[in-house]
Amino acid sequence: MKRFLLSALPWILALPAAVWAVFRIAGWDDSYPMAQLMAFTPYVAAGCLVPLAALLVWRRWAAAALAAVTAVALAAVVLPRWFADGDPTAGAAGATLRVMSANVLVGSAGAAELVDLVRTHRVDVLALQEVTPDFLAAADAAGMRDELPYRADYAVPGVEGSALLSRHPLRDAGVRVNPGGFRQAHAEVSVPGAGSVLVESAHPLAPWADFVTPLWKRGFEGQPRATPQGPVRVLLGDFNATLDHHLLRDLIDSGYRDAADVLGRGLSGTWGPYDGDTIPPVTLDRVLADRRVGVMDFQVLELPRSDHRPVYAELVLP
Repeated sequence: MKRFLLSALPWILALPAAVWAVFRIAGWDDSYPMAQLMAFTPYVAAGCLVPLAALLVWRRWAAAALAAVTAVALAAVVLPRWFADGDPTAGAAGATLRVMSANVLVGSAGAAELVDLVRTHRVDVLALQEVTPDFLAAADAAGMRDELPYRADYAVPGVEGSALLSRHPLRDAGVRVNPGGFRQAHAEVSVPGAGSVLVESAHPLAPWADFVTPLWKRGFEGQPRATPQGPVRVLLGDFNATLDHHLLRDLIDSGYRDAADVLGRGLSGTWGPYDGDTIPPVTLDRVLADRRVGVMDFQVLELPRSDHRPVYAELVLP
């Protein structure tokens, strides 16, 4: 028995990360619980170096070879997020559009602090998720309407509310209702010197349990694809997915670029801890811009009393 355990232990060390890498590369991540677990792939990529080092010291070469291949495979999918594109603004020359997204946690986040962020960063378009009428009233009392007077307001009590607030006029405002009820406000923003941009506040349902994971998948399938031969689109918000989910990668591949990824900030956590639990931060909030749009800046900011951190991007429109 002891001999068997000694023979099996190297593979017990090497196999979990190897199986994870197979699921990640194959895109087997739209079923529960992998839909949740896959968000933590960057931590697995770092952690798999520990068994690799142990196996090398132990001289268990076959298992070490598997662990090494696993480490290389996970590094290949995670490390590019640390490196900026060579020229993030290539081909872009035009008006600047400053956008921000904030999940305000059922309206409990700091309204006045969010207004301060809008002022500080001179935000042109703000996308809100989990926004309530009371939160908007508090934000307006703190001066939000002075900064962003134009509205696509679909705020409701509870977690389903959505809104777009804009410095520039909005046209054709509407709302998309995802499976599970989360709303997505959308509108056409008339940007001086650049024409119109289609903007939407993304918020597909989170895959928090087995029975809602199919709704999360359907919500992603209904997200607006990029139109690289048509109108310029910006899709920003709480995507409840990371770059390790194939549903998000497929959406980006339609013709978007992830602003954080473009500037080498794709590993900055935007969600967690949650409800007092110590959960490693993961990157759920993002700005997706038409690939014709330049990305000049991206930042992850702080907002008190929310479980999400706002994200800000400065875009250059074609």
